[in-house]
Amino acid sequence: MTDQILTLKEVADYLKLAEKTAYKLAAAGQLPGFKVGGSWRFKQTDIEQWIEDQKQIEKDKKS
Repeated sequence: MTDQILTLKEVADYLKLAEKTAYKLAAAGQLPGFKVGGSWRFKQTDIEQWIEDQKQIEKDKKS
């Protein structure tokens, strides 16, 4: 298993977001994550795919 698991803080840093914003996105189901013992965790591959999906959504809006 090579998927790296990131914490909320690491995802927020990676996306250059405030932790509170990353938390709100995850809690709303807009950022792919899961809870372990009440703490948010994220697979790095899921976050990278989410970024690509967001880029495509923005591209489609402009078309």
